[in-house]
Amino acid sequence: MSRLFRKQKHIRIAFFFLLCCSICSTVQAGKNSQGGFLDFNLYPYLSDVDNDNVLTINIAAKLNNRFSYFSLTNFGSQSDQSELGDLNTFYTEQNIRWKTADKSPFDLTLQMNFRTGEDNDRHRFGVRWRLNDTEIFSSIFKRIHMSYSINLHAIQFDSEDADVVQLEHVFKLKFPYLTDRLYLAGFIDHTFNQDLPANFPDSPIVGEVQLGLQLIENLFVITEYRVNEYRRSDVNNLAAGIQYKIIW
Repeated sequence: MSRLFRKQKHIRIAFFFLLCCSICSTVQAGKNSQGGFLDFNLYPYLSDVDNDNVLTINIAAKLNNRFSYFSLTNFGSQSDQSELGDLNTFYTEQNIRWKTADKSPFDLTLQMNFRTGEDNDRHRFGVRWRLNDTEIFSSIFKRIHMSYSINLHAIQFDSEDADVVQLEHVFKLKFPYLTDRLYLAGFIDHTFNQDLPANFPDSPIVGEVQLGLQLIENLFVITEYRVNEYRRSDVNNLAAGIQYKIIW
């Protein structure tokens, strides 16, 4: 019991540390960046997996010299607690991107992932292609009010084998012909060549699709459909909550 208490205490300390880092980095980014956002996503409702993430913090900033920054941090509750019970898991993804030329649709990327547990952090180099910023496709994406990028994490340097490769898809779709307050956004991470147990898919995916509706200036009501094939039971989950977003 004392070991469990110490673990929960460490998670709380990590939570407040990451939260403070998020706020501080946002303040600093606001001074040094050419634009960005910070949003807090709180999910009091989870349909099937109670220990899925219940709080997500996203930060994005355009930096000088064609650099940009994006991070997400997820916090999860205990499996035997309510959705907003004590937080005992976290996952954070830190991304630094460098645009290869002023008008280029390609970025060189560094992604570093940290999470609860031992020997499970992931660090990757890759190339990101922003299709909506590609000249031959830009008019099509502009017409359908969509942004879409593919990030090939081709080099992995951590405890896993170096030939593990991940393909990341990210999109956002707006509906101005209905209302400017509605959006659909999400991602799919598709990982290849991992050494996994026999009951896992050969190339598991993790994905989320979020539907958001702006209520007032900075406040949104959101719902998410989640897929995580690293979970062998309850692969799918539905979450609902609110988002508070700050843009600069």
